[in-house]
Amino acid sequence: MIDESLAALSDTLFSVSVGLYSLAVVAFCAELAFGRSRQSRALVGAGGPAVPPAGASAATPAAEPAGARRLGLVAMVLTGLGAVTHAGVLVARGMATDRLPWGNMYEFATAVVLVAVVAYLVLAVRAPSLRHIGVFLLAPVVLSMVLIGLFLYAEAGPLVAALRSSWLAIHVSTATIGFGIFFVSGIASVLYLVRTRRDATVAAGAGTAAPSLLDRLPTAAALDRTAHRTAVFGFPIWTFAVIAGAIWAESAWGRFWGWDPKETWAFIAWIVYAAYLHARTTAGWRGRPSAWINIVGLAVMIFNLLFVNLVSTGLHSYGGV
Repeated sequence: MIDESLAALSDTLFSVSVGLYSLAVVAFCAELAFGRSRQSRALVGAGGPAVPPAGASAATPAAEPAGARRLGLVAMVLTGLGAVTHAGVLVARGMATDRLPWGNMYEFATAVVLVAVVAYLVLAVRAPSLRHIGVFLLAPVVLSMVLIGLFLYAEAGPLVAALRSSWLAIHVSTATIGFGIFFVSGIASVLYLVRTRRDATVAAGAGTAAPSLLDRLPTAAALDRTAHRTAVFGFPIWTFAVIAGAIWAESAWGRFWGWDPKETWAFIAWIVYAAYLHARTTAGWRGRPSAWINIVGLAVMIFNLLFVNLVSTGLHSYGGV
């Protein structure tokens, strides 16, 4: 029996979460723009070239204005409130259906995005400089939520027979956490590539490069470190998810591995992330080459989520929309 009122509450909270995240994106953008305007006045003379203050590099932002800090705090509060209502989406749906709320693509994808937001909040609290990646993370989050609501939405209902197993709580939960953490890691690698390119432009300009919003990003080293540490955290979780899936497959289908499309691409993702972690510690592959591998890993994860359920046919296609 489905509790329709709780199911409707879940749908309402989904819309509220999208709204709060959208407001957070606006606040993050305002923070960057306001901070840049003050920074520009500090670095650029009246009509003259950009000249950094004594002892500072062109890639080093000036002290953050109080107004920008307040906007950043507002953005963080909005993101936190969005995460709370986002969690409410899953809690309400789980209560409405009396089951774990990740039994189809809509619920799974919603949970993955929530993990990514929570991971960002933890990082931003632990390292305040990482707050400035908020707009670059929340914008994909809003886009993802909109697409999930438009194309993956499924009415609240009972689990299909294939998912009625205690392994759902183990395999799918760990896959959700691993995917969400890899989402943050991939975004950090994208920003690392953007930041290194900006630093190279500033260095080539020898102090004459015009100020940019990109100057407000954390340093390239901080972004690279964030991408690596989140991948290190997510990799064993994803490894466990793959192993748990194999054990569940043996219980359900009588074999541990059958090269089903979902299994195959999950294994490919595991190889890519293993390659990234190896490359990140290998001379000649550190920096931009390893960052590209990490981005490929995120692309494989997204492909695995969408292709298997929407295009391919396999034993994992029952989670549909």
